[in-house]
Amino acid sequence: MSNLGIEVRNLHKYFSKRKGFLKKGRKTVHALRDISFEVRLGETYGLLGPNGSGKSTLIRVLATLLLPDSGFVRLLGYRIPGEEAEVRRRVGRVSVDAAFYKKLSARENLLYSAFLYGMDKPAAERRAQEILEALGLEQGKFTDPLEEMSRGMQQKVAITRALLVNPPLLLLDEPTTGLDPKSKRDVQTFIEKLRRDEGTTILLTSHDMAETERLCSRIGFLAHGRLIAEGTARELKQKAGADSLEDAFIALAGEKLDEDEKPDGEAAANGKGEAAGVVGAVASGDGVGVAADRNEDAVGVVGGGEDVDSAGVAEESGAEVLESK
Repeated sequence: MSNLGIEVRNLHKYFSKRKGFLKKGRKTVHALRDISFEVRLGETYGLLGPNGSGKSTLIRVLATLLLPDSGFVRLLGYRIPGEEAEVRRRVGRVSVDAAFYKKLSARENLLYSAFLYGMDKPAAERRAQEILEALGLEQGKFTDPLEEMSRGMQQKVAITRALLVNPPLLLLDEPTTGLDPKSKRDVQTFIEKLRRDEGTTILLTSHDMAETERLCSRIGFLAHGRLIAEGTARELKQKAGADSLEDAFIALAGEKLDEDEKPDGEAAANGKGEAAGVVGAVASGDGVGVAADRNEDAVGVVGGGEDVDSAGVAEESGAEVLESK
């Protein structure tokens, strides 16, 4: 039996994008370029990259929201493409901009998701309150409408939703972006506890260097759709001859992390009504359905572009620098 939670091999993803002032022509944007990496069972692996680097696109492929154009993925031994239904049963996902039914309370949103998974009401309520309490959400907020909650509170509800059925694999797409320092610390502590106590396999995308270094045993650098280097934080700093992870990224990727741009794919997604985000799988007798995040649209990407030149930093260390092709 494989000890890999995630296996990605030679993954490519393209998008067709309108160009020009009148939007009459089209061009192909290469969002993911020959991505390959592995995440061991029970490991927390981080992907660091600026907005537009392909992080969210990669998470959407792993979450079965997008089909790869070439290459393949195995999650917990199940292959994409081909075994998407089995993957959805076992994966929880938290996006950078999670969507809810805002007029409903946190309790009602979470029960809705729990019922899709076939959970009974008492068990779902107990589980939801346990997670929310661990994340630092006041119990009295459980029945408040989502529209009256802060961004940090809503993100804690999104994390709770992904964890209701205690999935063995979590895809966390910038889960602490926009949170206040205390909320960010609460979420980070919970992620550490989850991996330690449950052995959950976690893939975390971020442009927060300190968070990634704290939570992840290994880190991959993503730039212009390419995985340009991976290793432990120490190995990456040694490889780049840098004192900090940020300096290592700049040396290896040739660019800074910018938190002000929109995440890849979000520019095309914003303003769309009903869309294609996955909350989770629906376990039922006739198979697996998909519950949708209403604010996400998995078409288009703001990213891709020039090749990354990682030459000149190939000093010996445990980190691996991946050459652009």
